Amino acid sequence: MTLSIVIPTLNEAEELPATLRHVAAVPEVTEVLVCDGGSRDATRERARSAGVRVLEGPPGRGTQLRRGACLAVGDVVVLLHADTWLPPDAGTAIGAVLARPEVVGGAFEMEFRDPPLFVRGTRFRCRLRMRWFQFAYGDQALFVRRDELARAGGVPEVPLMEEFLLCAALRRLGRLALAPATVSTSSRRFRQHGTLRTYLRMGMVTLAWWFGASPAFLQRRYAQGPDPSSRS
Repeated sequence: MTLSIVIPTLNEAEELPATLRHVAAVPEVTEVLVCDGGSRDATRERARSAGVRVLEGPPGRGTQLRRGACLAVGDVVVLLHADTWLPPDAGTAIGAVLARPEVVGGAFEMEFRDPPLFVRGTRFRCRLRMRWFQFAYGDQALFVRRDELARAGGVPEVPLMEEFLLCAALRRLGRLALAPATVSTSSRRFRQHGTLRTYLRMGMVTLAWWFGASPAFLQRRYAQGPDPSSRS
């Protein structure tokens, strides 16, 4: 089994190098595609210096992920945030889950690095979401067999909420499951914007989504402030 890693970036020069070092420690990874949305810092240069492929185009995380996933050649496509670190046994963990024929994809349990007090307990919430709703957030490193991703229509080309749409599409094809391993992601947005403010904004975005707001509207409405996609 081979893995293609697709990473959307926008001004991630500080976080990306460490993420790429963790990716390089996973033996099953055969290609890395960094899909940049117009960074004004050294993101692209640092990606190229790490020897990975850089794709440039319009911003929008779903759009960027779709751009890379369409060109991926690995057996499994892993959609990885630029500040999320894979464990060295990520390939083995993915293989164990996808060995079950009814499983088309999944995600990892997730924990924050150096989290504020009220951001703890994320691994437990990951398990509940997968068990009850067959759903995972993007910072859990979603993965899917490349052929099943094609059957699902690819990564939705939306500015955010792409994981909601993608998980819904994949559930129509089979089951999703948590890999027996944990990724770690940055808690920077909670520290920059405050835990309460960040959680409130996430809740408003999710509630608006369930009441029918479009991803484009949510992107315009919540363009300022902490990234609504960095959830727990």
